[in-house]
Amino acid sequence: MRVTATDAKNRFGALCLQAKTGPVVVEKAGEPDTVLLSYADYQRLLRPDAASLAARRKRFNTEHQDWLAAYNQQHDSQGLWNDDLRLW
Repeated sequence: MRVTATDAKNRFGALCLQAKTGPVVVEKAGEPDTVLLSYADYQRLLRPDAASLAARRKRFNTEHQDWLAAYNQQHDSQGLWNDDLRLW
């Protein structure tokens, strides 16, 4: 649903109810400016999706497996680049 900023000001309560069923886009000067969301939708945006993170990790490991293997081999044979770093 799209409404003007004036309509949003005048019908705020009704738009809060409408936001529970779907996002409400508030326009200023004919351009999208703000979106009203239900609190549940907002919480879902803030919470990382464990399945999504696992899928992204798996995709990264698959795409970069050669680089990861070379880096791990270098680490195993030479250690970290700063192993002998001394604090003064």
